[in-house]
Amino acid sequence: MLCCAVGAETRVKADMAEEGWRLAFSRPGFVTAKHDQTTDLPAGIFIRTSSHSLGQLRGGEGNQLITELNQLLLDKSPFDDAAQPFDQLHVWPRDRLPIGKFGFEPGLDEVSLAVADEMHKQLKEKWVKSYSPNLTATAGQRILDVVLIDPSHWFVGWHEASDCHSCWPGGVQPIEPPQEPVSRAYYKAAESIAWSEFPMQPGDTVVEIGSAPGGACGYLLELGMNVIGIDPAEMDEQIMDHPNFKHLRARAGDLPRHEYSSAKWLLTDSNVKPDKTLTTIHNIVTHRQCKLEGLLLTLKLGDYEVARKIPQWINQVMQWKPKSITLRQLARNRCEVCMAIRM
Repeated sequence: MLCCAVGAETRVKADMAEEGWRLAFSRPGFVTAKHDQTTDLPAGIFIRTSSHSLGQLRGGEGNQLITELNQLLLDKSPFDDAAQPFDQLHVWPRDRLPIGKFGFEPGLDEVSLAVADEMHKQLKEKWVKSYSPNLTATAGQRILDVVLIDPSHWFVGWHEASDCHSCWPGGVQPIEPPQEPVSRAYYKAAESIAWSEFPMQPGDTVVEIGSAPGGACGYLLELGMNVIGIDPAEMDEQIMDHPNFKHLRARAGDLPRHEYSSAKWLLTDSNVKPDKTLTTIHNIVTHRQCKLEGLLLTLKLGDYEVARKIPQWINQVMQWKPKSITLRQLARNRCEVCMAIRM
């Protein structure tokens, strides 16, 4: 059973079909599939979470469904542990809207939090080791997953935590800013850095192209980095006033290349087509003074059909002779993907 952004289901289904998966039940933001052989869980650019399904429960009140969940685990638990075979319990809702529509953001909501608390109370003695539900897991831990398709319709499964997204409840990074971020780009920057595992350090210089009004810059400054924001639009005052921030009020392609020579890292989140983004970055990374070690590029799709061009974009980036390229639709991405490039 797989979760994704609403609208990305067609991409998820197409990628799985190529690997021999047969589609089963699906709803916006949620897909299930079967395979004739024992195989690894599906993985792909647009898959936010993946779990081995144990079954579904539907139609009753919360406590009744929890009772049925206990019986389902008795009947179908894949583990022989005498007690508490799961390290963590993660309970979250499928996305109900495309990200950003009417202000919607993915992740835990009031209903899933309430269900998770009651479920944990009734399951912790026998099934779950953690002292609370929806904690961030560590690599290797077994997680009992409950996806709320609707408040009275649950899908149940499990997975073993590995990378950061598989450790977070519903694949959404739990983060509490010290103050209200300037924009939601703050969360996108935090997630992309955690996912990429780029070894950013305090004192490093990072450039952000498309920086206004300053959400991502705010997160980078919290990390203790020296930040150069490039954008013809105005930056938020609290970002402009930070001693480690420099604003270049221009378009990235119009700047002399030496403006990038001190930077170790580069982020871009400009509202332009991916081809233009990659052309701009190509002219930077191929310059002889470029010392960039890692790039996090947000590529705006606009429409999920445009994702068919991803292999073409990868081929463009390969001309830069990178050490690695990875792509993912982050939980905070709208109809866009993040490309992490190590140089």
